[in-house]
Amino acid sequence: ALAPRCGSVLPGLEQRLAGPAMVSPATGRPFAAAAKTAKKDAKRTRQEKVKEKPPPRRRPLMSKPVDDVYLTWLYRRPSYELQQAVGMLKKFQQLDFTYPKQFVYINVFLDMALQKKKKVDPFSSNVTLPHRFTDEVNKVLVFTENEQEAEIAREHGAAIVGGVELIKWILEDEIQADFYVAVPAIIPKLIPLRNKLKRKYPSTRRNSLGSDIPRMLQFFRECHEYAVEDESIIKTRIARLDMPTEHIIANLKTIIHDICTFKPPNYDPIVRRLVIRSATSEGLLLNLDGILPQVQKVEEKEEKDAVDEDQQKPVQESVST
Repeated sequence: ALAPRCGSVLPGLEQRLAGPAMVSPATGRPFAAAAKTAKKDAKRTRQEKVKEKPPPRRRPLMSKPVDDVYLTWLYRRPSYELQQAVGMLKKFQQLDFTYPKQFVYINVFLDMALQKKKKVDPFSSNVTLPHRFTDEVNKVLVFTENEQEAEIAREHGAAIVGGVELIKWILEDEIQADFYVAVPAIIPKLIPLRNKLKRKYPSTRRNSLGSDIPRMLQFFRECHEYAVEDESIIKTRIARLDMPTEHIIANLKTIIHDICTFKPPNYDPIVRRLVIRSATSEGLLLNLDGILPQVQKVEEKEEKDAVDEDQQKPVQESVST
């Protein structure tokens, strides 16, 4: 009795049976678009409030703590005079009962910037320290095909001496040395080693190419090498802690003065921060006054003297007349 009569269709059922109707998202979910718009407006309002809110005032760092126990982040890192810092390192060793002949290290933070977004390229250098702190001798290889020069090289402590026959062994890592020096006559034949040796390839700029074999061997067997790491940091050892304080200071200043030669003096100093430490101690920040070479101050003094001389000349002339 409830079944429809044969051949009759309920109202509206014909359209549904004919095919699926296309319903838009807005029609099917009438509140979705409005909710999404309201959410965007609320987010925009929150962002505007954050922009309008002034940034929190950071508490200025205090210069010096007054108690033995304090929060380090509330105070500036103290800096020390060089002689005072070396004395503190020696005192740390005595209080901690650590090895008295441990190495002393420095971390040098560099300012490599030049004009117009240019900068100093990372470099390495070799320097002779005024006071040696290790008995280690560098392994030096000498390139020469002259038998007399080869004999001189052996007499002055060369670890390896030879000619072009060494190229193959160096390329295959069968022979390795700390430094490579050469005489001018053989340098055209060493071009295959340029990419292999890179910075250690013999050159006049690095004083590793020349005719004075004894002088080159004496320098490279005893020199101290350092290099820039991570584009702007130099980490190197400079002495032993049991050395006299004045010897440690002299070695440090020698390395710092050599580092300063890699940036023109008319720019800001290349050394930005300097930290000294021993193998078992904390790092101590150093005051750079008296450590960096006083190039600019010397120039200013010369200009001042020249001005004083110009001012004194008319007075002297008037007196003489």
